[in-house]
Amino acid sequence: MYKNLPILAFILMFPFFAVAQNDTIHYDIRVSGLTSSGAYAPFWLQSRDYGITPSTPQSATFLVGVQKNFDHPDRLFDSNFKVSGFLSTDHLKTNFYFQEWYAHLRLSVFDLVFGSREEQFGNQDQTLSSGGFLFSQNARPIPCLTAGIEQYTPVPFTRGYLEVKGAISEGVFLDNMYMKNVLFHHKYIYLRLGGNLPVHLQYNFDHAAQWGGVNPNSDIVATPVGFKDFIDVFTGGHGGADANRSDQINALGNHIISQGVRVDADIADFKIGAYWQNLLEDGPIRLIGFDMNTPDGLWGISIHNTRFPFINGILYEYLNTTDQSGPFAGIDGLDYGGVDNYFTNGSYPSGWSYYSRTIGTPFISSPLYTKNADLSTLNNRVQVHHIGIEGDISGYHYRFLSSFSKNYGNYFPSFPAMIQNTSMLLEVHKLFTGLSNIELGCSMGADFGKLYGNSVGIQFSIRKTGDLLRFVKR
Repeated sequence: MYKNLPILAFILMFPFFAVAQNDTIHYDIRVSGLTSSGAYAPFWLQSRDYGITPSTPQSATFLVGVQKNFDHPDRLFDSNFKVSGFLSTDHLKTNFYFQEWYAHLRLSVFDLVFGSREEQFGNQDQTLSSGGFLFSQNARPIPCLTAGIEQYTPVPFTRGYLEVKGAISEGVFLDNMYMKNVLFHHKYIYLRLGGNLPVHLQYNFDHAAQWGGVNPNSDIVATPVGFKDFIDVFTGGHGGADANRSDQINALGNHIISQGVRVDADIADFKIGAYWQNLLEDGPIRLIGFDMNTPDGLWGISIHNTRFPFINGILYEYLNTTDQSGPFAGIDGLDYGGVDNYFTNGSYPSGWSYYSRTIGTPFISSPLYTKNADLSTLNNRVQVHHIGIEGDISGYHYRFLSSFSKNYGNYFPSFPAMIQNTSMLLEVHKLFTGLSNIELGCSMGADFGKLYGNSVGIQFSIRKTGDLLRFVKR
């Protein structure tokens, strides 16, 4: 039913090509090759590009795309689109996927998007973070229909000191790893206070849910999918009489909520940001810091500057997911939650993942690392220290990441002993304007520890971007 969504997107995008005849349509061509030791490619070589780089130790990838950006920000109406696909090959198989395919309409401050789009949610640092708690850059984008306000917009009568953005998305998982046609719901609201002041405060609330879906081997429906059921998913309500017993007691579907707070300060040439993200899988919903999962979270601090280009960004993050509301499910007959078992769910064996990759923080190990028939993650209780540094030296942009983790498995079962792991990345890119604006890149990654096995690898890439019409006329 849903496998023809990219084709439908192409049909819908034809009017955009006509409207964009006086605008610039860009092309993007990338070729990369990776080789490494070990059973898997190093963690950071394949956990930050939305699932494009395979996890196998040797692979090659070819990506091509065309897109139109928003070219008229002062107009009441504007539009953009993008279509990109990649071919990846390794010693096991060769696959072609549509990575991004979407059409985006903007009317004043309101946005309507249909398709599959790489996005970042949460308050984490955009370039050096290990990834958001609920959404990271580890998995491929899920196709959705999204409506809302995607850019911070001043709230009327606040003189610009209070800004808001938010949207609602309805989509479908196309991987069909175990359940077929699982539906995706996501809504968010972000508030920012500060306006033109040098200090800004931010609060964000994300609610995601998996619902619907059919087991193709038994035709068992995970959850009903009527309009009333959608309302229950939207509000986090209990399932009706046609839902399974667990969804009648708790909420219909698999729900995950993330809250976050952030403070930014602009001091001369420096921008300092500090943030905290939390995860919630048990009710009742309380403000961040007052829920049962308070010991868990992603804490980060970043410093960016324009004065010293050779180190223009530095970051430290700490991630803890070991509490999970505690190792209990009830006291004196009362249900207090506990053993949240992040990113796993009985109705959806592959859990909070897409094409075998964790949608949230990649340190909750993706199902692709599971060596038996189990489709879910076997490691969601972790403690991580992560640092990142970036800068420019003579036109060469570099980024260095290093992460040290302690891994305990799940509550049930846990690892026999805690496993330590270190993952590192050094990547360097340079744009050669005298060479037809070709960008060359080299990335070196390494893993040390028993979690993924020792591995050292290197990835080379060549990228060419430009104006599609000028490229065709040559």
